[in-house]
Order: sequence, then structure tokens, then C-alpha cells
Amino acid sequence: MSEKRDYKDTVFLPKTEFPMKAGLPQKEPGILAHWQQGDLYRQLRDARSGREKFILHDGPPYANGDMHIGHALNHVLKDMVCRTQNALGKDAPYVPGWDCHGLPIEWKVEEQYRKKKLDKKAVPPKEFRAECRAYAQNWVDVQREQLKRLGIMGDWDNPYLTMDFQAEATIVAELMKFAEAGNLYRGSKPVMWSPVEETALAEAEVEYEDITSTQIDVAFEITESPIPELVGAHAVIWTTTPWTIPVNQAIAYGPEVDYTLYEVFPVFVGVEGNREAFDTALRKVFPLHQTKILISQELESQFHARITAILGSILVPGFEGAQFVDLLLDEMPLPSVQAGGPFPIVKGSDLAGTVARHPMHHLGGFYAKPRPFLPGDFVTTDSGTGLVHMAPDHGEDDFELCRANGIEPQFAVMGNGLYRDDWPWLGGNDERRRSVINKPFNSPEGPICSDLRDAGALLAASEDYQHSYPHSWRSKAKIIFRCTPQWFVPMDQPLGTGDFEVAPGNPLGAAVAPFVSQDHSTLRQRAVQAIADTRFVPEKGRRRIGSMVEGRPDWVLSRQRAWGVPITLFVKNGTGDYLQDPAVNARVVAAIREEGVDAWDEARKAEYLGADYNPGDYEMITDILDVWFDSGSTHAFVLESGRWPDLKWPADLYLEGSDQHRGWFQSSLLESCATRGRAPFEAVLTHGFTMASDGRKMSKSLGNTIDPLKVMEQYGADIIRLWALSVDFTEDHRIGDEILKGVADQYRKLRNTFRYLLGALDGFEWESEHVETTDMPELERYMLSQLWQLDHTLRDAIAAFDFNEYTRALIEFCNEDLSAFFFDIRKDRLYCDAPDGVERRAYRTVLDILFQSLIRYAAPVLVFTAEEVWGTRFPDKGSVHLLEWHPLPNDWSDNALATRFDTLKALREEVTEAIEPLRRDKTIRSSLEADITVPAGAVPEGFSDEDLAELFITASVARGQGDGVTVSRTTDHKCGRCWRLLPEVAEDGDLCGRCESVVAGMEQGA
Repeated sequence: MSEKRDYKDTVFLPKTEFPMKAGLPQKEPGILAHWQQGDLYRQLRDARSGREKFILHDGPPYANGDMHIGHALNHVLKDMVCRTQNALGKDAPYVPGWDCHGLPIEWKVEEQYRKKKLDKKAVPPKEFRAECRAYAQNWVDVQREQLKRLGIMGDWDNPYLTMDFQAEATIVAELMKFAEAGNLYRGSKPVMWSPVEETALAEAEVEYEDITSTQIDVAFEITESPIPELVGAHAVIWTTTPWTIPVNQAIAYGPEVDYTLYEVFPVFVGVEGNREAFDTALRKVFPLHQTKILISQELESQFHARITAILGSILVPGFEGAQFVDLLLDEMPLPSVQAGGPFPIVKGSDLAGTVARHPMHHLGGFYAKPRPFLPGDFVTTDSGTGLVHMAPDHGEDDFELCRANGIEPQFAVMGNGLYRDDWPWLGGNDERRRSVINKPFNSPEGPICSDLRDAGALLAASEDYQHSYPHSWRSKAKIIFRCTPQWFVPMDQPLGTGDFEVAPGNPLGAAVAPFVSQDHSTLRQRAVQAIADTRFVPEKGRRRIGSMVEGRPDWVLSRQRAWGVPITLFVKNGTGDYLQDPAVNARVVAAIREEGVDAWDEARKAEYLGADYNPGDYEMITDILDVWFDSGSTHAFVLESGRWPDLKWPADLYLEGSDQHRGWFQSSLLESCATRGRAPFEAVLTHGFTMASDGRKMSKSLGNTIDPLKVMEQYGADIIRLWALSVDFTEDHRIGDEILKGVADQYRKLRNTFRYLLGALDGFEWESEHVETTDMPELERYMLSQLWQLDHTLRDAIAAFDFNEYTRALIEFCNEDLSAFFFDIRKDRLYCDAPDGVERRAYRTVLDILFQSLIRYAAPVLVFTAEEVWGTRFPDKGSVHLLEWHPLPNDWSDNALATRFDTLKALREEVTEAIEPLRRDKTIRSSLEADITVPAGAVPEGFSDEDLAELFITASVARGQGDGVTVSRTTDHKCGRCWRLLPEVAEDGDLCGRCESVVAGMEQGA
């Protein structure tokens, strides 16, 4: 038998120079440089000029460190929003920005001082601010290059910085809108305070950590009461902040709480000698032996457990053999409360008029004043004793209750956490004085507990109370609540009720006049309404920020720091009123616009006040603004200033992490509602936090952090982007080495899809080769129907900002509909049909349509790869990122056809499963060697047996009467060119009729 011919050179295999190996870390920087050289961002702006706008306003990250994985996720999401909106034909610019003021940067500069053993206070303020400005600028430049490397497209040459002079001037102008409308006040309230950083903090600058504190029970002797039996007894309070006892001024009770008077009897055994002598010795170590105490009846068991734990360790002097057995709390009758006989329970409301004295009353002065019992609705019976000691300097509830009863704060604790020098207990002359957050200072053996013990008032003290406590997220040190004079924005005062008038020409330089409430609504009411008017994605964000706004206290604007925008107010000496003069304010704003925050200088006081005011009559405020007011004002100087003419106010979207419900989302909301009467955004999109692969929080100490810079070095930026857009970012999500390997595998499949398309479309020319839809085989029309459906799925996902669904649908279409189905079936026609055959031309026509659509769908996700793919096929047609999505023809959608093919695909899966056992046992090597019988009733109408064999990629398909699929090895011979096993092939290696015709045509044309 003669040797059969090799027909390999007659097969039309795909041809492309597009490599299977991506090499993204090496290729991406070159693509990025090409974009920058051609100013791709400006090209896109010019191309979309005049179109409907979509404005995402960038929330400013702090300029104080390298990009981390949270930055990467956040910016990829923002980039995806803008790119998809641009792809849909809208004008969606992106202006990145940075938050450059405030404690995060100031703290870093101070750290550099501390390393050099230098004192920041010895540095002139202007010099210190200059160092802060330089530090921030350095990190702006670093982060900018890192984000550009991630493929984020934006106006990188013209970002917004809160430290730009124009921005600082606008922030001051926004503050002046509050001032001129009377929406500021100076007052003393307890605020979150960092003794380490010596400044007030916002809620968003605080994180909560689990700690172990000292819990103490302290007895306050009752000196007066409308209930005679209580006089001489002791009210017991419980606290986990011993340092607040030196500032106690009252005791709160719950009006509806049940209280009981108990007589305390510790029971000891093994007492030898005089019992009276033992009782005397016991009182020295446990002063309430045989004493009456008042506590909540519901908390008796908790109190009993705490005291018992202490008594079990007590050694009574002179009676060392005595052993503690139990603590008896005998209920005492209160006949004067309940008519008709003794009764052990008293309602809290009956305690009105009761007075106690401070345990340290012997110090005189402040401590000699009586401590009244006051009704507090906040008093619960969850823990403690049901009686709460009140220190109005150090608690919001304490402050409000005491102020309502004429009790004022004492300002005993200074900014550094020490009691002031003249404070009578643990003040400046006491060598034991320490910061109030010092753990040993508050310990059971510390000076507070020791002095209370010596005074006979300390019942129990143990360093074992575990709870969550606020810390500064910068210094990581514990914070305190401290009453200090601060500047506030009232939440519950009607907006714009001051003497404000909009001056002609709006001298503050803003594009929008200050908002004056016409319905006398408060800032809280206006903000709640704005939340109701805003779209939240996911919806739970509405509840989260809503509950925060509904319950938040007045906004504390002032900070006692150096690096930031000053509170540019003049306060009249003697009255405390701040000046509300638009002309003065305009001069200040103009100076800051020219010189930045350094222009707010005492030396220019007279210049700003002008001829109408005596500088000696006014105090120039030196506090700076809460940095959240800075970032909350970004909508004003970014969207309204005209510096970025592509932008507009309000923004269509704000997009940040869920922590910004108490941060930037909220400060922007409050600032805009107070000055413009509405939110500065139409919608808010929130993402969760990125966790390690095991679900734990990322931590350098745990060694489980993922550095996006290293990921880009190993995998490339497109892998990070694909990961970010594949996870459900609305919830907390995970990343890790194994996860990234899985993402890289998905990327390879997408890349191979494009590689196949490029190869299969080699030499394709639409004009000469395309086939009209009506002339296409059903499979091609089915794929166009599937593409139409994908297009609508992706458009819906864009509208819902559901990028997880977007990416999932794209990947599944490429893997399932194309690679595993359409490409697999049609490779035979691509390789073996004649080039001018209508079936092959129809297939390539659909491949071209798929390419044109898929490259647009993938471009916002795989920004570098899409550019590489597009440039491989069309090197002279510009960037893929300038392309628009065009609506696909509605007549491509064919539900009936889709239903038939969906049924057929299910049958195809059954056939594949039935073939697999024969492949495993080597009965057949390929599905092409299989003869198949399928149930006749399982085949949709309109498909012939030849159609089925082609679609199932088998030798033949027959219809049987059984219920299942049967498989056998065919006896037909294999075509030497297409490898199909057909009856018409006489022996292996011969050609089938189709291949014979194609080869003959090729030979004739040669």
C-alpha cells in the first residue's frame, strides 16, 4: 500500500503573532508610556466633548505612604466606572486628588523630629508647615506614579490637592459661609481627644481595639436624702476609668431602676480571739464591713461576684488564719418609702434630692462640694451597680445631665493627659502624677486606687475587665473624652438663622451662594432628607450612614494642631462673638489664595480687619479645621471652581470604602447640606475591605499583607484589575497567593480567547468576506443572539455598578459559550472549508463581530491586554480606549432559537459524559471516533442527524427509542485532512468529498 499524503499544508490554521505568554510586567510599562506620550486622556476628553456627562468625584486618599491593596481596589473600581461610562459614549472625566493636611502627615513629620530628638515646638510654624507640605508632595508624586502603573486613566498632570492655595482659599470660603450664616458656635463639650497627639479627633480618626482595664467599685457616703434610712449608707458606683473619679461631680440613677439597700457582712471562719477586735481589723482592709450600701437589685449578683473575688484574697491583720467563706448582702427595710410596712425596694425616681459626698472630701475645696443624685435615662442594668458617677468633663451623657442641672466642667485634665498643676488631687505637686491613659496610673495599685483605699471608699479593684476601647488610628494610643473649648457646627439649630446676606458678586469666590434654609430645617433634618434622596449601592449603605447622622453629636471643627487650614475667625474680646463681616472674610480668602495658609498670621491682623475694627478688640483664632472639613469641601473647589471645566456639580457618584460612611461621605454631606441645601452627589457606591485569604485582617505583624506593587512585578497590573473586578467588592473580600493564581488562570483563558480570534481572523476583510445575518447557519445566528444578551447583561451591570456580575458574565461567555462550544464546533469549518465557502465566511463574520464587541467589553477590565490585542490587529487605528459601544441590532435576539440551542447544549453535555468512559479505557481516543445514539424525544426540532454529529463533534448521531445516550466506536475511516470519520472515506488517509474538493481547488489555483 502506498504511503498516504500529509495534507497539513492545506489546512487553514489560525495565524497570529500575538503570544500566548503574556509577559505583562515587561509589556505594560511600554504601553503606559505610549499612552502618556500621546496624551490618551486628553484624546478621550476631546472625543467625548459635548456628550452627556458622568462625574465621579474622587475621594482624596492621604498623601502619606505607598499605595496598598485597598488603594488598588478603590482606584480600579473608580477607573472601571469612568471607563465603562466613556465606552457608552458619555463624557466621564476623572480628576484624581489627595488629602494633604492634617494629623496623618503632621504625625509623620513629627516622627522624623522624634528620631532626631528634636522638639517640634521649637520649630517656627511656617518652617514646620513647609516640611509638611514637602512631605505630602513627595507622597503625592509617589502614589501618582503607582496608580498610573495600575492603568488608572485620569488627569494626572492636573490633580487636585487640598494644600493647593486655591483649594485652601475655597475651604476658608466654605467655612465663612457657615460663619456668616450663623451656623458656627464656640462651646465646651467633651470630645474625643488624643493626649499623645494633643488634639481633638473625629470619629473617623478613631479605631476600636480590645483592651483589659481596671474596674473599680467606689463607695460615696450619702449625707442627705428624703429617705431617712439612706443617710449614712453608701452609694456604690462602678467604672472602668478610675482616672475620672478625681473629676466626679454627681451620681446618676435610672428613674425606673429598682434599687435596694443592703447590709454587707463578709463571713470568715477560723477566727480566734476577740470578735470585736476582728471586726475592727477587717474594717481597715474592707471598710464596708457591717455597712449599708445602695445598688441596683438586678445587679446584686454581679456586685457580689466582684466583691467576693476581692475578699477571697484579703488577709486580716492579726488574724492571718481567718478564711473568707461568703459575702452576705442582707436587704434592709425602707419603711419610709412604702406605706403599710417595711419594703426593701426603692424606685430610682424616689432618690431625687439625695446627696452624697466625694470619697476625697477631706481635701476640701472642689471635693468638699456635695454630689447630688440626678436622673439619667442612659442608666441601665447591663453592668455595674445601676449608679453612675458623673464627670461632665469626660462624658457626653455626663456633660449634658450636669449642664442641665447647673454643674459646669472643671477642665482638670490638660491636653497632654495630665491633671493641671493646681488640681488638688494628683495635680502638679504630686510626684505620682501621670497621664490619665497611663495603665499603671489606673491599676489597682496605682495612686487613684491607693488613695481611695486609704479613704475607705474602694470596695473592689481588679485589672481584668475586657472591652473595646477607642484609640487614635495614627498613634495607636488610647484616647479620652475631654471637655475643651472647641468650634462646632450645630446639628439641631435651624440653618441660616444668623444675619447672613449674600454679598453682591459673592466675594468669597465660590460658584454657589450660601444656602439659607427657607423651611427652618436643621442640618440634621436636611442631611436625613438628602440621604433619602440619594441612591446607595449597596442599599444597606443608606441605613448605615442614616443611623450615624441621626445619632451624631454636633460637628467638632477645631483641631489644636499646626498643619491645616486655619479657622479664620476673629472673636470679640469680652463677648465671645465672632465677626461676621463679608468684607473682612473676602480679604482673608484673597490672601490665602495668593499665599496659602501661612497668610493667616497675627502680623496681618490689622490688614484683614481694616479701618472699621480695632485689632486690640479681637482674638485671632489659631486652631485649624478638622481635616474632614477639608475633604468635605472638595466638591466646592473641584467640581465648581472652573479649574477643571470638564466637571460639573453635583457629582453623579462618590465611591469609597464603607468606613467613609462616618468619614468623607458624611463630611461632604453635612458641608454641602449646610451650604447648598442638598448632597453633593446623586449616588454613593461603597466597597468593603480586603482581607487575607483566610479571612483575617491584613497586618504586617501577621505577615499576611499583599503588596500590589509586588503583585504587578510578578503578574502585571491587569491581574490586580481582574481580581478587583471579580470579587464581590460590596462586602469584605479576600486576596492571597492562591487566589491570585486562580485569577491568573482566568486571565490566561481570556487571553487565549483573543489569541484565537486574532488567529482565526487572519486576513479577514469585511467588505469581501462577510455574510449577511439572514444567510448564516443557525449556530452563527444563535451566537449573535447570545452576544446580544451578553451586551444587555453588561449594560445592566454597568447601570447597577455590579462589576462582579460584569466580569463573571464576560468570563463565562468566553469560556463556556465560545471556547468550549462555538470555537470547538466550528474549528473544523475554519481549518478545512474552502475560504470562499459560505459557512466558513459566516463563521469568520461572526468572529469579527465577536472581536469588535469583546474587545470593547474587556477594555475597561484588562486595560493593557486590550490595547495589546487591538494594536496587534489594528496597529494604525489608535487606542482601543477611544472606542464606543454601539447598540447591537435587536433582530439578533431570537428567544426561540436560543431555547432550541440551550436544549441542544444540555443534550451535548450528556453525550460528552457518555463518551468519557470510553476515552478513559482507550476504546476511543477522540469524540470523532464515536457513533452516538440519542433519545429521539430529546432532540429539538429542526436539527438533522448530520447537524447533530457536527455540533457534538462525533462520527455520527442516530436517534433511538431508549431513554439514554449510547456510545460505540465507529467503523468508518478517517479523512486524511479533516480527520473526520465518515462512510465516504474508503480507508484511513483518503480524503472526504469536501476535503477533496478544497484541495483540488487549491491545486488549480497554485
